[in-house]
Amino acid sequence: MELFGITGTEYIGYLASLMVLLSFTMKDVKKLRLVNMTGCILFIIYGFLMPTLRIGLPIIIANAAILLVNVYYLFFKKVA
Repeated sequence: MELFGITGTEYIGYLASLMVLLSFTMKDVKKLRLVNMTGCILFIIYGFLMPTLRIGLPIIIANAAILLVNVYYLFFKKVA
């Protein structure tokens, strides 16, 4: 599916980038992590949608690692 010459896969990539960028504008750390996690999940999906795993694998690995860090600090690390 293409709209304005942009594929659905590319739209997911742009949306993921927007979410990560938006997370940097957050003052509340919990909101920052939630928005960043959304961007990471979208980037992981984007990585799987790449034409070859060779292209998508670095995207998947990096964002899965960032997602795990966010999950750890959001759900397991209690800060006073």
